[in-house]
Amino acid sequence: MPTRASAPAGAPCWVDLWTSDVEDSRRFYCRIFGWEAHEPSPEFGGYFMFTRGGVPIAGGMGDMPGMRAQNVWKVYLSTESAAATVAAAQSAGATIAAPAMAVADLGTQAVLVDPTGAVLGVWQPGTFPGFTVLGEPGAPSWFELRTRDHGAAVAFYRSVFHWETEPLPADSGLTYTTARNPGGDVPCAGIMDASRHLPEGVSAKWCVCWDVRDVDATLETVKALGGSVVTPALDTPFGRFATVTDPAGAEFQLRTANR
Repeated sequence: MPTRASAPAGAPCWVDLWTSDVEDSRRFYCRIFGWEAHEPSPEFGGYFMFTRGGVPIAGGMGDMPGMRAQNVWKVYLSTESAAATVAAAQSAGATIAAPAMAVADLGTQAVLVDPTGAVLGVWQPGTFPGFTVLGEPGAPSWFELRTRDHGAAVAFYRSVFHWETEPLPADSGLTYTTARNPGGDVPCAGIMDASRHLPEGVSAKWCVCWDVRDVDATLETVKALGGSVVTPALDTPFGRFATVTDPAGAEFQLRTANR
């Protein structure tokens, strides 16, 4: 997929890892995806960048004062106005975990919890657009919201981020909706009815899927480096997928697309 200058409004534009083991996570992901891990920045509270070929691909953060890291990946959606998106999200039933706040000249961020319980980041780009490559090995491949209230989720994201949505056919066996950013010509994310799959006590969540050349070989590397396999590799019409966790427990997906 060609490099883009920035994500269109409403589309996923960045992901970051909140990890309780910064050093091991830095080693793990560099080995898995061939990334480079930059040093944590004191200016930004220890936040650090993963890069792919020198280009930013994801962020990372360890424990914060009074807050133990929850070992999760967070997905950010792009917006032209973080403040307006926060206001719209709150009106549509979201809880605001962190209000719109400027991050130097890089952009403005906010964090919210959608009405179905999923944590989501919002990013209004300044000098930093987020990741600029998709669908190549070591880059994001897909983004998916897994929720127990599919209808409420679809309504929320259509209202707040102006997504254009399309449900999968009824004979697919899944209650699943794909979404395009306004005016987009290809899907940018999906919403899955995961009411039968989310374990008891686990809230709705956003998941990031990373492209790899060979899912099965990558699974072996994940296990060798102390990660775990949640769902073994499975062939689908959209490629071969697997779900894993890093050694600290952060979950993510792997995908080898049908090329």
